[in-house]
Formats: sequence, structure tokens, C-alpha cells
Amino acid sequence: MTDHIVENIDSEDAGDLLVKIEKSFDIKFGDTELMHIKTLGELCDHIINKIQLDNSDDCTTQQAFYKLRDAITTLFSVDNKTITTDFPLDNFLPRQKRKEKIQDLEEYLDVHLKILRPPHWVTNSLLILLLVSIVGLFFNWQIGLSGLCISFGGLWLSNKIGNELDVQTVGQLAEKMTRENYLKSRRNPKTVNKNEIEKLLTEWFINDLGLDKSKLTREAKFV
Repeated sequence: MTDHIVENIDSEDAGDLLVKIEKSFDIKFGDTELMHIKTLGELCDHIINKIQLDNSDDCTTQQAFYKLRDAITTLFSVDNKTITTDFPLDNFLPRQKRKEKIQDLEEYLDVHLKILRPPHWVTNSLLILLLVSIVGLFFNWQIGLSGLCISFGGLWLSNKIGNELDVQTVGQLAEKMTRENYLKSRRNPKTVNKNEIEKLLTEWFINDLGLDKSKLTREAKFV
């Protein structure tokens, strides 16, 4: 049986993902530390071994949910009995005061949630402009360069002022919080559930690098 191959990973995207992993698990990779890693399983094992914390077989996503429920109840006077994993975020994060309320939530939890984005039509329009501008460079470099400046500036600005929720429910937010702020999501940040790490890393590869879930086995090779 042929091993699945994980290829065509953008080096910049991969670098950004490694930074997120370092932040979430409070670890640091050396410049050449991962050079010997050939498969997804080897990467998962290396990261698990690198996290020098006591193991505790409790569910981190569940703990993140309880932390979120406590924060929502305390900050926004929502009855905690009504807060389930399907509870919509816009019930307590209205569009008009969304940024301020998210900032309050982040300060209470001591995490950066990163749950706001611009509308998809804005992002898609600017990406189309970017591609057209790149092609335009070969025909009229001045117009092409102007388009590049507008598209890059527009993408930067839209991400700064975007007010659309990137996740919709408390449960989805708990999963995102667990993935991106793993230790801070746990009841005891000096422990880790090593059985969860591989699943989290696989989800990261799918969400951040757009890889096919069916190919992400432990034997999947990086090329």
C-alpha cells in the first residue's frame, strides 16, 4: 500500500502554522529541529515529546467550553443554563458593539480569539483584483502595480475592520480556542492530554493548509 503524500504546502503558510503551534503549546522550534521529520506521525510524536508537562486524560475542549460559559455569564449576564455548544455567538455579540464585547471577552479569558473577518465577498473581490493586477504587470506595469497596492492595502484594511463572525456558536469557539490557545484553555495549564494532540494537529493541517483529511494519516509523507 502506497503511503499518502502531503505536497504543495506553501512554505510561508507552514511557517505561520508552526508559530501558532509554538504559541498554543508554549514550545519553541529550533531553526533545523524539524529537518528530520518525514511523516505526519513523526511530527505529532516530536511535538508530544517536546511538551514537557504532566499528562492528564481530561477533555480540553470541554474545559474551554466551561471557561467560555463562565465568561459569557459574568460579562454579559446570560443565564448559564441557556448556554450550550449550539448557543449562537451573535446572541451576546451584537454587530453594533461586537468589537468591544470581544475585547472584554479576550481580557477575561486572557486569550486572543481572532474570530472576526471581513465579508467573504470583500475578500474574494480583492483576491480577484490581486490576480488581475499580477497579470496586468505584463501588459502595463503602472496599472498592474497600482492594482497590487490597492488589493494588498484593501486586504490589510478589511482584516483590521472586519466585523463578521468567523465561527457561529459557543461550541465552535471552544474548539478554536482549544486549538489556538491549548494550555490557556485547560483548567490546569501545567498539564496536557497527550491523546488530544494528534487530533488537534491534524485539524490544524486541514483548516490552515487546506489539506485533504483522507490523506492525513500518520504515514502521510511531507514532500
